Amino acid sequence: MSLRINSEAPNFTANTTHGTIDFHQWIGDSWAILFSHPKDFTPVCTTELGYMAGLKPEFDKRNTKIIGLSVDPVDNHAKWAQDIEETQGHAVNYPMIGDTELKVAMAYDMLPEGAGTTSEGRTAADNATVRSVFVIGPDKKVKAMLTYPMSTGRNFDEVLRLLDSCQLTAKHTVATPVNWQPGDDVIIPTSVSNEQAAEKYPNGWKTLKPYLRVVALPD
Repeated sequence: MSLRINSEAPNFTANTTHGTIDFHQWIGDSWAILFSHPKDFTPVCTTELGYMAGLKPEFDKRNTKIIGLSVDPVDNHAKWAQDIEETQGHAVNYPMIGDTELKVAMAYDMLPEGAGTTSEGRTAADNATVRSVFVIGPDKKVKAMLTYPMSTGRNFDEVLRLLDSCQLTAKHTVATPVNWQPGDDVIIPTSVSNEQAAEKYPNGWKTLKPYLRVVALPD
């Protein structure tokens, strides 16, 4: 299946470093970040997993669970976690999925149907496309997706910023402009009339163009 923003995030049951989970049940009423890796013991992913472990308290504050995925077995993940803590200074403190039958990678459109049914014998290059980040809402819908090449480490500070925007715009009828950071002015969407905006923002807003109105969100 092709996965798009607003698609339902495919559910699955999988073995993880924290035991067997049903993905939708595991998410519960939280948000979730699913981020994938082409193989254990790869250098760029080692740095990413450690950085995410350091960021976990920030995701916790935002009612967001984080979960990693690699096509290799869970036993390998445990060994890899030792290297991650040793080199990155953070122990992996979230579950890691073992996707040995490639079911999750294919369900999330990261590998083609012809990829087979086992991770055995596959190299990182075979799984190069398993390098995605999915932001999933409590409604189990995909809110955002990012995909990177193996040679480029992902910017998880940007993932946190993206999550902040997704959560803000889910709560308020607004959009966030380029390079937005929490606390910055936001955009009033064109779907909101001036009359409706006046009710929401009695202190007014700035009109740059009829279709571009910016406003500070009330505290």
